[in-house]
Amino acid sequence: MIDHKPYRLEDELCFAIYSAQKNYNKFYSESLKKFKLTYSQYITLLVLWEEKKPMMIKELGERLGLDTGTLTPLLKRMEKDEWVTREHIREDGRRVYITLTTKAIENEKAVKDAVQSCFSYMDMTKEEYDMNVNRLKSISNRLATNNERLEEKFDRFPKL
Repeated sequence: MIDHKPYRLEDELCFAIYSAQKNYNKFYSESLKKFKLTYSQYITLLVLWEEKKPMMIKELGERLGLDTGTLTPLLKRMEKDEWVTREHIREDGRRVYITLTTKAIENEKAVKDAVQSCFSYMDMTKEEYDMNVNRLKSISNRLATNNERLEEKFDRFPKL
């Protein structure tokens, strides 16, 4: 158990993660600019490229950690820009499958190459990169566990 008292912004883990995330978004926006993709659109494509099959919005959202309310407008923009198609199932109009378009399939290598080329400017070894990814995954998992405990704790109190 950590005994932490927040005093200075610069000493906060949350602020360090927030700052890194902002810088990472800028890093990715530069490499994705010529494709007119945002970071959120890029990670959506990464999942679809990895899965190599149509996915329901719900399962895509679970992989990305995004709710349907956030994902739906993002997918509509991606459909408008011809990266994905959204197909409603007639039997159940609420079920929507997301499929890569020919444009997305043909541009997979180019998009990934653009991102990879930006990494050549980053002063970080492969080992450091892997270690940082694992460290952040560990922090994320600990926070998720803690959030569940907090929800359970505060669910016991009456709502105001």
